[in-house]
Amino acid sequence: MKIRLFAGLLALGLAAGCGGATVDGGATTAASPEGSADAATPAGTVKIAINPWVGYEASANVVAYLLKNELGYTVELPEIKEQLAWEGFETGDVDVIIENWGHPDLKKQYIEEKKVAVEAGSTGNKGVIGWYIPKWMADENPDITDWKNLNKYADLFKTSESGGKGQLLFGDPSYVSNEAALIKNLKLDFKIVTGGSEAALIKSAQQAQAQKKPLLFYFWDPHWLFSQTELVRVNLPEYTEGCDADPKKVACDYPEMDLDKIVSKKFADTGGKAYELVKNFQWTNEDQNKVSDDMTNGGMSGEEAAKAWIEANPDKWQAWIPK
Repeated sequence: MKIRLFAGLLALGLAAGCGGATVDGGATTAASPEGSADAATPAGTVKIAINPWVGYEASANVVAYLLKNELGYTVELPEIKEQLAWEGFETGDVDVIIENWGHPDLKKQYIEEKKVAVEAGSTGNKGVIGWYIPKWMADENPDITDWKNLNKYADLFKTSESGGKGQLLFGDPSYVSNEAALIKNLKLDFKIVTGGSEAALIKSAQQAQAQKKPLLFYFWDPHWLFSQTELVRVNLPEYTEGCDADPKKVACDYPEMDLDKIVSKKFADTGGKAYELVKNFQWTNEDQNKVSDDMTNGGMSGEEAAKAWIEANPDKWQAWIPK
């Protein structure tokens, strides 16, 4: 994500380390979703990086489940921060980033210049990053959703950590974002306070709505939280093409992004059916939110949530399986 609870990773085929195994594009053994792949004829190993937000983890677990149970691959799911995952294309530690939020700078570096990665098509998910407040604040102060009025309400958002300014709550410090530039360039009397994780953002948002506590925070869609907590987006200056080209001069909102998949060049060349499955994978925000919700609130592991979605949606995933 240019970015985003990290549910505990109870992931299938998780290796203790990622040692740069390659994918053998040779013969594979089909298997039922119940996990009956013939272990005597392994298809190879696929390494899908896990970035720290549950929507990404949902996508990764669905693809991993199918790779393992339909195509007979071993799957490793190493937990790697967003930007570091791109470095894994060069070292051989990562085959797949299953959900990429923009990053033209990283695409230029690793795809165009180093030529160690390639684009593998859209995930089908539409990604939107923005600043949000609990709905009760917008109900009581309708003009608060216009960024031009944020300084008027800055005192409402002060906390013990914001140093006399309004607080803008942020998540995992590894998320790549424009918040510091936006505050500076829009001359907002606010300070970024890092909550430390997706889970911290979610807990704060839920408390803010339930307890009527003021909160301005960074968040994104797709996310299951929107189906359970009433949130309203603050309108920053409208995004126009190129307004975010210089990270230090950004003074506009985030664009809606068509999220995509990035894979290593080696995986694209030698990954065989595994690569074809990753390339064919495409679903909706609603699909992802269902799996994320089961993982976060339904008491399911990533593998269990993936299995439940796969059993309920055969027409969708069967179209991804290479012929």
